[in-house]
Amino acid sequence: MNRVYLSDPGVVTCAGLSARELWDSVTKGNQSGIKKVAAVSGEEFYAGRIDEDKLKKTTARFDMRIHRIQEMALDQISSAVASVKEKFGPDRIAVCVGSCDNGTEFSVAGHKAFFETGKFDDTYSIEMQGADYPSTFVKEKFGLAGPCLSFSTACSSSAEAMVKGAQLLASGVADAVVAGGVDIASDTVLLGFGALEAVSSEITNPFSANRHGITLGEGAAFFVMTKENLFGTDIALLGYGESCDAHHMTSPDPSGDGARRAMESALRSSGLKATDIDYINLHGTGTKLNDLMESKAVDSVFGEYKVAASTTKPFTGHTLGAGSAVELAVCYEAIKINRGSETPVLPLQMWDGIRDEEMPTLNFVDKENSIANRKIRTCMSNSFAFGGSNCCLVVGES
Repeated sequence: MNRVYLSDPGVVTCAGLSARELWDSVTKGNQSGIKKVAAVSGEEFYAGRIDEDKLKKTTARFDMRIHRIQEMALDQISSAVASVKEKFGPDRIAVCVGSCDNGTEFSVAGHKAFFETGKFDDTYSIEMQGADYPSTFVKEKFGLAGPCLSFSTACSSSAEAMVKGAQLLASGVADAVVAGGVDIASDTVLLGFGALEAVSSEITNPFSANRHGITLGEGAAFFVMTKENLFGTDIALLGYGESCDAHHMTSPDPSGDGARRAMESALRSSGLKATDIDYINLHGTGTKLNDLMESKAVDSVFGEYKVAASTTKPFTGHTLGAGSAVELAVCYEAIKINRGSETPVLPLQMWDGIRDEEMPTLNFVDKENSIANRKIRTCMSNSFAFGGSNCCLVVGES
């Protein structure tokens, strides 16, 4: 594919309210954003929720938590959006947003009132639950008039948004795209994953023999994408790969075949070999099945070349539909901040270090191996979602 240039990202997570703050957390081992929270049922979970006092009232038509988080991230790229709007015009700028939330913050309260009184509260509107609104809000906020698309493919949602953004640019439908994702760790999410018995009783411990589930989180990350290098960063989306297991609604194909195909497709798309990848941000959910299949897939693609790898979910929590964009932002920062360094620092693999003998051995960047031995020019970010929706992104110096 042709290179797609990226602006500096706008990022908001429990591990940092900017890309740089997030980078400092994932490279210094700061997990303070993960805290125990109580759901409406009284059940407690470790989760990566953003402190309420850090969120401001939003300009969105619906003042919801998800849009407060989203707007904080969007404000960080507002100058980049303004520049492409002036250059190309609002009708030539598309919006692609990945998210799995559909107004659960208000829908739970709205339905509670309905069940108690037989009618919805006057402040409740079904439009609050529209899957389109996270993308519609971006369009309304910046006054854009190009295609406006929403993606909800679980954990790969914002990766698919980035892919579609690249395709819109390649097809000439748009000259710039605002792309990324946003999601919240609502009570609906916490209780839903709890019902699946997928939530860890402690902060997630990915790839360990002692792992037993995910830690949920929330956040947002957005980029401006262009065919021209308008931002001076020289960092671009070099390629992408997609596949679908169709193995099970929630469980991945245990062989890792779908994940392998997505990674291989991303390499072909970027014109790179496995040995050209300097770091992988793993999907790394901390569940038994995902980590096992992902380790098999990575070993199958990279073989004897033990690429440096880690998952950043122990810092941010699993931010669901926003996860791909948040983790792409981590990869972006790895290239930007380490540029030119022979001994770069990479995101740490936070785990107990107890290897699972069923897994192939991966080259985790843990506290014993925190420095890579090569320059960081190219990174891969993996996202493997429910239903076997797999998407891998390759980002690097152009």
